[in-house]
Amino acid sequence: MSRLSSKKRKATRRRIRRPPPGASPGTIALDPAAAPSRIRVISFGDAGVKDREAPSAAQISLGEGGYETVWINIDGVGDGAAIAAIGERLGLHMLTVADICNVYQRPKVEEYAEYLYIVVRMPQAAGDLHTEQMSICLKANAVATFQEYAGDCFDPIRERLKEANGRFRRRGADYLAYAILDAAIDSYFPLLETLGERIEALEEEVLARPHDGILGELHSIRRSLLSLRRAVWPLRDPLNMLLRSETPLISAETRVYLRDCYDHVVQLIDLVEAHREMATSLMEVYLSQIGQRTNEVMKVLAIIGTVFMPLTFIAGVYGMNFHYDPEKSRWNMPELYMKWGYPLVLLLMATVAATTLLLFRRFGWIRRRRRRAPSSASDNHHANASP
Repeated sequence: MSRLSSKKRKATRRRIRRPPPGASPGTIALDPAAAPSRIRVISFGDAGVKDREAPSAAQISLGEGGYETVWINIDGVGDGAAIAAIGERLGLHMLTVADICNVYQRPKVEEYAEYLYIVVRMPQAAGDLHTEQMSICLKANAVATFQEYAGDCFDPIRERLKEANGRFRRRGADYLAYAILDAAIDSYFPLLETLGERIEALEEEVLARPHDGILGELHSIRRSLLSLRRAVWPLRDPLNMLLRSETPLISAETRVYLRDCYDHVVQLIDLVEAHREMATSLMEVYLSQIGQRTNEVMKVLAIIGTVFMPLTFIAGVYGMNFHYDPEKSRWNMPELYMKWGYPLVLLLMATVAATTLLLFRRFGWIRRRRRRAPSSASDNHHANASP
């Protein structure tokens, strides 16, 4: 099974399965939609590299002759029995096995007598903004990685292991664990670059021609950034623990590389926060733009209504049709039978309307549209073209 459908993945994320309250330690609560387990074993050392698939935990071999280090990669944690058998084969604690299967653990580092257990979240291989849990078990001569789904960002690591002249094979298991952590962390940078490009495009649309679809796009970006923030921010503490830990499983040379890994996490946090602030400010600008457009429409309607108010009054007065009363021998409305009454009333209406518009112009309620200034890129172009 390669991947879950988008609907199943969303449902899986919303429903975080946990053991029932009061359950014994190490109880596993599997997700029925989780992918089955698939084991891939890569052994490497001075003898070369051996890459194969193991049908079961019993086929996992540790420390073969000439192959000093073993990388055991398990795709899918839906088979609790298989994960438990792998844990028994590697000597993992039952709490570690439970954390591997009960996904969406907070990024952390737990130190045991014979291994280190590391939990991080990394983007899924499909290139979307969803993340998955990856568990790393670091032993003296072996590294076991457990992923929720098939597919990952570790192909460059496998290619480096297969290089004949590469020094990767002689680095040991701790350097392999660092390389896996570094690849998982660096896989966030392309996603943030894509989000940054989307935000820049939306910024141009908000300032030039705001429309109804922008609000939904901004909301989607903010949700994606919030998901990335939940995955990236907690990574600082596990890396700090790895740097300060005195465990013999991590050499002094590898700690230097882990410092670089920690620096990448700080850069990711800065990018996420910068993009979140930009998305929030864009939403505020969009709402202010919509409010300004509404105010402009209301102002135009108010001006039109104000101009027609005196005209309506004049038309109402002269539209009452009072006529001459012969019994009382008087005119009830003297202007009703004037020869030039109708043109004079039209001229009066035009004069009132023009005077009202001139007063609005003088008060600054009506302004001419200014021509848009040329862009900075155009200015630079003309400046460079001038002698």
